Amino acid sequence: MRSLAAAAGLRPSKQRGQNFVIDPNTVRRIVRTADLGPDDVVVEVGPGLGSLTLGLLGAASRVVAVEVDPALASTLAGTAARFAPEQAGNLAVVAGDALHLPEVPGPAPTALVANLPYNVAVPVLLHLFALLPSLRRTLVMVQSEVADRLAAPPGSRTYGVPSAKAAWFADVRRAGHVGRSVFWPVPNVDSALVACTHRPPPATSATRHEVFAVVDAVFAQRRKTMRGTLASLAGSPAAAEQALRAAGLDPRARGETASIEDFARVAEALAGAP
Repeated sequence: MRSLAAAAGLRPSKQRGQNFVIDPNTVRRIVRTADLGPDDVVVEVGPGLGSLTLGLLGAASRVVAVEVDPALASTLAGTAARFAPEQAGNLAVVAGDALHLPEVPGPAPTALVANLPYNVAVPVLLHLFALLPSLRRTLVMVQSEVADRLAAPPGSRTYGVPSAKAAWFADVRRAGHVGRSVFWPVPNVDSALVACTHRPPPATSATRHEVFAVVDAVFAQRRKTMRGTLASLAGSPAAAEQALRAAGLDPRARGETASIEDFARVAEALAGAP
């Protein structure tokens, strides 16, 4: 990977949060943990120099690599042709920002596997979850603290907006620690793998946007009760209390005690309020 970067005159960009995986054992571990099959269509975000891309090409039928850095995007097909000539035809490179990706070309993706840039990991993940309802499995590498927030259950100190919104799309869990030395350059933070098993969202008449508006309001002021945090969205503290009671929740409770199913019931109650 270092020699490829040197040959192309490339250096990791701190501004774009680029930390490239250069350890082959870590690549094998990620591919193995992702549990890919020969029929899987994988989306990879931020392939960088292509170390993980090469591993994914050997395990899936197709890989769509989304890379925001034009210089890196332009080298990826050549890297695949050089190191994985038999699978290189199964790679599609999309030069663009995954955070604003409007679609993924080709067959519907079944898996998302990526070493996500730490500074945009959560918004990218949530955008792709909404964009790609065909996903069955996700395995991403993120900053350890972000992994904790994504996988936190209700009642946990780290439970918040990322965990509640991710739970709309999937069952989420931490899938292991990743040491700093497997990256170039070596980051100043620890990393972790997050595994998601996708499933239908909670059964509700409320839209995802309505439910997420409740989540955002509840966690905007974590120390307040849900009656207080939802007052503006509901129109008044009394209306917020009425919606919470209709959803079977204690208006004096705080947001970290509520599940995504609870938030969906609150959104339903608010939508049906006069």
